Amino acid sequence: MTTRGTRSEKVKRIFQQFDGNRDGGLNRDEMAALVVAVNPRVKFSEEQIHAILDEVFRTYGEFIDGEKGLTYDGLLRTYDDGAGDVDRDFDALELELNDDNKGSSIEAEASSSIVDEKAIESQKKQRTADWAVSPNHGIVFDDTWKIVDDLEILVKRLKAKQAKDGKYKADNFDAFSDAGWSRELGPSSEISDKRVFWEESGNDYALFVKELGVLRSRADGARSREEAFDGHMAIGRVLYDHQLFKDALVSFKRACELQPVDVRPHFRAGNCLYVLGKYKEAKEEFLLALEAAEAGGNQWGYLLPQIYVNLGIALEGEGMVLSACEYYREAAILCPTHFRALKLLGSALFGVGEYEAAVKALEEAIFMKPDFADAHCDLASALHAMGENEKAIEVFQRAIDLKPGHVDALYNLGGLYMDLGRFQRASEMYTRVLAVWPNHWRAQLNKAVSLLGAGEAEEAKKALKEALKLTNRVELHDAISHLKQIQKKKAKGNGGANGEGVFVIVEPSKFKTSNDKTTSGQDLAKALQIRAFQRITRLSRCDVELLKKEMSENDVPVSYSGGGDPEKSIRKPNLEEVLRRMLNFLKPETFQGAVKAINERILSAFYDTGPGRVDLGMFYAILAPICSGNPEKRKRVAFDALLWRPVSESGSQIKKADAITYIKLLRAIYIPSHGVSEILELHGEADSSMVSFKEFLVMFDDPDWGFGIMSTLMKLESGDRNRHGDFVCSVCRYLIIGSRFKEIKSHFSLCNQCYSEGKVPPAFKQDEYIFKEYGSEAEAMKDKCTCLPLQSHNDRSVVHISCMIVVVLMTLVHEIATESSSAWPPAQRSSSASLSSRRFEEYQKGGLEQHTEIHPADMVEDYSNWDPVPRSDGSDYAPIPH
Repeated sequence: MTTRGTRSEKVKRIFQQFDGNRDGGLNRDEMAALVVAVNPRVKFSEEQIHAILDEVFRTYGEFIDGEKGLTYDGLLRTYDDGAGDVDRDFDALELELNDDNKGSSIEAEASSSIVDEKAIESQKKQRTADWAVSPNHGIVFDDTWKIVDDLEILVKRLKAKQAKDGKYKADNFDAFSDAGWSRELGPSSEISDKRVFWEESGNDYALFVKELGVLRSRADGARSREEAFDGHMAIGRVLYDHQLFKDALVSFKRACELQPVDVRPHFRAGNCLYVLGKYKEAKEEFLLALEAAEAGGNQWGYLLPQIYVNLGIALEGEGMVLSACEYYREAAILCPTHFRALKLLGSALFGVGEYEAAVKALEEAIFMKPDFADAHCDLASALHAMGENEKAIEVFQRAIDLKPGHVDALYNLGGLYMDLGRFQRASEMYTRVLAVWPNHWRAQLNKAVSLLGAGEAEEAKKALKEALKLTNRVELHDAISHLKQIQKKKAKGNGGANGEGVFVIVEPSKFKTSNDKTTSGQDLAKALQIRAFQRITRLSRCDVELLKKEMSENDVPVSYSGGGDPEKSIRKPNLEEVLRRMLNFLKPETFQGAVKAINERILSAFYDTGPGRVDLGMFYAILAPICSGNPEKRKRVAFDALLWRPVSESGSQIKKADAITYIKLLRAIYIPSHGVSEILELHGEADSSMVSFKEFLVMFDDPDWGFGIMSTLMKLESGDRNRHGDFVCSVCRYLIIGSRFKEIKSHFSLCNQCYSEGKVPPAFKQDEYIFKEYGSEAEAMKDKCTCLPLQSHNDRSVVHISCMIVVVLMTLVHEIATESSSAWPPAQRSSSASLSSRRFEEYQKGGLEQHTEIHPADMVEDYSNWDPVPRSDGSDYAPIPH
């Protein structure tokens, strides 16, 4: 063993090396240089250096000599207390003892065996875990050092074997936005690593795990519980640093068992679980760390901001963005200089559609850290959402200047240029994305669309083929089908450049319906918007009975609003939990989009209840009409939700004033022509009469003042997957899906969208247009057969029988087609989901012919509102964002 004399001489040489002004003390600058020099592998931030120096100067205050700083005796005491390893630091600095010192060292160590001396020297060279000297979270016991040394040897051996076999892989993730979560306990810092992927199926890894088990047994066999805890924490830290996350998790879990009330093992276990994609379990570990930190008083108070941040990110991983916002706010309040917490708060607010608040938080983060590229990227996205496009371009460019290969900034800037119609610039951005991430299929597809907009048909064709190689998604088949359709009828003039035929928009009054069964254009336009909202939120796949179940099984405490009326209101994060139970079939990213749409369109109308609170009964009633289920059931649940509210708990009737408020709120949210301001007119109304369910139905179904649009919505829900063979819209040239509106004089056909927008081909200029609606081709065929002119009774009989046979056959074919196509997601109007294998083979053989008459925005827009149908593996088709 090294004697006290040897230690003191080595400490003296270290002290002399850094006492630059020779005043007999190490000031803060000299101590900082010492800390950095003895930890060459660690990149300390300024905050970390200041924290370490504060700890040293506070703990060893009795050894501080005024402005001179820490004395030699003080430095010696730090080593005696285990704050550092003299031998390791001495070797790291490559210092040597004087000859006299060497002689005294030899005399002092004469009793030591040569074998022990060699073992000690070997251990010195193996000690590479620089984090272990941290005064707060480092290694405490000497035996733990030995375990760490042996573990480093095992990891290096595994890395060498896998590198030799080509199994060890490291990918640079610098180009992507940093997740922002803290890997250390303490001030957050910029960390940029290469993600390592270990091959865990080979014999070399199995041998490593076996030897690792021996080291864990050594830690368990320690003399005390504290020493065993120290050993397992150190093993976990080494494994985590080498990105062996599964093995690190085992050690941290064992440390949690040894000291359940310690914050550190729960925090680090949560980090491991987050990296492994187990967000729910990570959230639970962070909650345990939070509970331990709050119970520990001031001891762990300075760690709370990091725990809040990581907890928020784990919640975002589950799709719970509203809940994550709450924890980011807590972190920013506790540590106002925590620029990452502010950045994450701004990004989360942007994710739920609260753009102004997002801009404020992101600007504050950038003010604290001007070179924060990720914050610039998200700020630009928020500005674009607010319509401040030129400013957004400048901020995007700033993010790219800070990090030239920033994929998110390049991709989003490409989407902005697409929205502005600057297609050449957009294609340049997507090209830069693909240079960093070659198999980014969305970038490849958007590049194809932008090249079409720029008029570069040949290049667009190549990009589209590349996108098809990267993914076999249905959106690509739709794009191919649409290109083929517009090639059949090249258009010029208005709309020709958009991939549409020439069209004119006529006055709504010129559109007439041939019978009561044909939907008016105005009603269809409103219903289409509601249907699009259903698709975004996926509420059309949520059974209305789930609302009833939530009301019966989950108790909500009664609170009082500003007006003093009792109500069952909850905060937004709690409402998000309710939505998560109802939409549990959605993936986290899809659920985030649903919450954003609901927050923007529905929750924003509930602020009269109180800032950030929602009247839950009214919320359920608003959702009921657009959930799945027959219309009678939806209306019944809406009434029951109003009855469930405390203000209406009076048997089987609700207040008429509440029913009127509900109807007005319903119309304001779902029918854009009505504003929320109309609702405010009813506040304080003295009408206290009661209405039954039967009377409520009369109010609800009123076509002018109620929600009579629901019948049209039901027609869309039941028929928006119906196809009409090869019929295409005479205006947009898309295959007609849903209802087909046929003009009975000129015999041209329109799809739902063009009919609702009042578009007609200019070749058919008429004073008025009379349309008949066909929900399926079977209806059209039946109508055609019944209108055939017949010359005789016998002829009529034969034709009648023939027509009946045709109708039956067409109905059967339609049913088979509907059943077989149910696995495809429907589209708004561009879907060619039933694209036959024959057509697709034609495309593969012949490719796309040159054609430039397509509007890129149409292609991307039509991909944005999918109502995904679960595939056989349970996954969804995700929408393509810009």
